[in-house]
Amino acid sequence: MTQALNDLIQLLGLEALEENLFRGQSQDLGLPQLFGGQALGQAAAAATRTVPEDRFLHSLHGYFLRPGDAQLPVIYSVDRVRDGGSFTTRRVTAIQKGKPIFFCSASFQGREHGLHHQPTAPDVPSPEALLAEGKAVHQRFRGHPVEFITVEECHDCPPSRMIWFRMGGSTMPSDPALHRYLLAYSSDFNLLLTSLLAHDVEFGDPRLRIASLDHALWIHQDPKIDEWLLYVMESPWAGGARGFARGSFFDREGRLVASTAQEGLVRVQS
Repeated sequence: MTQALNDLIQLLGLEALEENLFRGQSQDLGLPQLFGGQALGQAAAAATRTVPEDRFLHSLHGYFLRPGDAQLPVIYSVDRVRDGGSFTTRRVTAIQKGKPIFFCSASFQGREHGLHHQPTAPDVPSPEALLAEGKAVHQRFRGHPVEFITVEECHDCPPSRMIWFRMGGSTMPSDPALHRYLLAYSSDFNLLLTSLLAHDVEFGDPRLRIASLDHALWIHQDPKIDEWLLYVMESPWAGGARGFARGSFFDREGRLVASTAQEGLVRVQS
C-alpha cells in the first residue's frame, strides 16, 4: 500500500473523544476551503463507528454550511436517531471553531435479498486499453492516491463525462466499511465540475466561485475502491448561480455499485 493511500486511510480513522464524539485531522489539497469529500468520508466513518458491525451504510445526505479550514481538525458529533429492526439512522454534525460546517443523515441496513434491476453500464474502453493507446489523460491529484483516467467528455447539453478511477493502484484492506468511506470521499471529485462543461469557463478561472451546497450518495452494493470504477456523470441543469449534477458508479463487471447527486454554487463574476 502506498504512503499516500495509507495517509488517506488514517485520515478517515477518527479519534474517539467521548461517546458519539470524534475528531478527524484535515488534509490540505490546495483548495480555497476544506475538500468536501473529506467531510463526507469522515462523517460516514463517524456514523459507522456507532452502529452494529453487521449493518452497512447505504445512503448519506448532507449539506455544506460553511467553508471548512484545511489547517484545523474537525469534530464530528453523532446523534443516534434510531435503531430499528432493519435500518439504523444517524445524524452527524461536523464542527470547526465552535460552528457547524457540515451535517448529514446516514442510513444503515443489514444484508438482505430482494428484487433487482439496474441500467446497462456504458460500453467504454478499459483503463488499460486507453493507456496503451495513449488516448487517456491519467491524473493524480497533487500526489493524492486517487487515480483518474478520463474516458470521454461531452460539452453538448446535457454536459457529461466518464472517468475511470481507483485508489492508488495497490491492494487495500478488505474492510467493506472502509471502502464505503473512501467511495464517499471520492464521490466529490469532478461531479459539480461537470456543470461547467457546457460553458466557456473552467475550474481555476479567476471569475469562478464554486462550492458544494449539498451531496447525496446511495451505495447499492459493496464497492471495491482499490479496483477501477467507472464514474459516469451528467449535469442536466444549471441556473441561478447553481449547478446540478448526478453520477453513477459501475464496476468492471458492469454492476451499478452506487449513485450520487450534488448541487453547488456556480457563480461566474463579470
